Amino acid sequence: MTLDTGPDLSDFSRIDFSNGAVAAVSGGSDSTALLLLLKAHLDRNAPATKLLAVTIDHQLRPQAAAEAQAVARLCAARGIAHRILAWSGHKPSTGLPAAAREARYRLLAEAADAEDIGLILTGHTADDQAETVLMRQARDDGPGEERPRDEGRGLAGMAPATLYEWRHWIVRPLLGVRRGALREFLRREQVAWIEDPTNADTAFERPRVRAALAERDSAPRVAEAIALARKVAAEREQLGRRAAMLIRSLASRPAAGLVRLDRDFATESDSGAAIYALRILLAATGGTAFLPDQARSGALFGRLRTGALCATLSRTVIDARRTGIFLHRELRDLPPAVEVSDNALWDGRRRITLGDSSSALLIAPLLVAPLGAALAAKRAIAGHGTPASLVRAALATEPALWRDGECLGLPGEGPGLPGESPMPAAVAAYPAVAPFARFLPSFDLAPADAVAALLGAAPVPASPFGGHSAGLPRAKA
Repeated sequence: MTLDTGPDLSDFSRIDFSNGAVAAVSGGSDSTALLLLLKAHLDRNAPATKLLAVTIDHQLRPQAAAEAQAVARLCAARGIAHRILAWSGHKPSTGLPAAAREARYRLLAEAADAEDIGLILTGHTADDQAETVLMRQARDDGPGEERPRDEGRGLAGMAPATLYEWRHWIVRPLLGVRRGALREFLRREQVAWIEDPTNADTAFERPRVRAALAERDSAPRVAEAIALARKVAAEREQLGRRAAMLIRSLASRPAAGLVRLDRDFATESDSGAAIYALRILLAATGGTAFLPDQARSGALFGRLRTGALCATLSRTVIDARRTGIFLHRELRDLPPAVEVSDNALWDGRRRITLGDSSSALLIAPLLVAPLGAALAAKRAIAGHGTPASLVRAALATEPALWRDGECLGLPGEGPGLPGESPMPAAVAAYPAVAPFARFLPSFDLAPADAVAALLGAAPVPASPFGGHSAGLPRAKA
């Protein structure tokens, strides 16, 4: 294996590098091989592409700073721009791997923003994919769940690309390559790598799975896990496309915060797609990051077939009437008043943003809090056969701007009602697609697109893969 015949070059050739790339490089074998193969590909095919290598120092080991400097020296020798970013501050005593992962993606996104780059590449391999599938398989088979069961959706493993914060694509071009092949490539190139001892610390779940694979010939188990991931991913994508078609054809938004499903939705013959669509809509309406439980959602769908009902699931009220099936956020457990800050995700449902001219408007504290039932009753205007009570209930949960105990109105609505104080025009609240707002796997592009269009959210940015979205009704950002 050489730089000219790397196993992942066909994957690189599918990626759109027109806006540059950030390569996450820890100094380990996988990320080091990623960087060298990527650099060679760009030198041959797109030499003007902006490439930035970023090393995250998690400040968890004394050696980490020196290891980051070793990556810096490698990048300098290869003519690659490089930055070291540190995860400073408090480190949790539990859930450390998850917290480190969150910090890593946040810092990588900040580095990409600073360079106006929308693409981040990581060195996850086939071994990482197999470990992920085996870990999730063990959780599905084990007793108890910390979150609603996803009926095997997680067995699709890591997606080839994941949209982070609805802004940056995280691409994993090495998912089809074994770690051993990458290390053999580095040996032939006479490039050393760093062995992170935490990767062998069996106090954490992934190293335990890795150690179990190493105890025996891992090739069959890895191949089996990869095959399972591909099968589940294909099924998940297909189900998502069918769910998206139902959302586009049977769902509408008669008022802010209110979703209406045609009565035909309850009698849809493709019950699997209908239940999946319902789960996504419930999470989006309620502002929850995880889809509601499959079994409870299935039972709810069955009750919708019988006629009128009023129920709650996933922080969402489901009000089925003769005129339609209506979904809106329940009034309980809404966020307390908080100071307005830029790019804040409010209640999982709205992205609060501040324009350049907003700083002068925030001399006195400006708060965001729910509008409330009393003010909603003054503002709600029903139409097109939508019951006024439902419009009021949905509007009451919408984010409003407050100052000194006085409601200024809804962000972006203009002057508000007569007698209200002027609305800060630079403050806006955009809909967010809650279950996909932080992480949108490429498996789920179709339903995410459909819900974004329904809610009036920003469209999903164009896929980083050429031809990946062919046939999907997608809009470009």
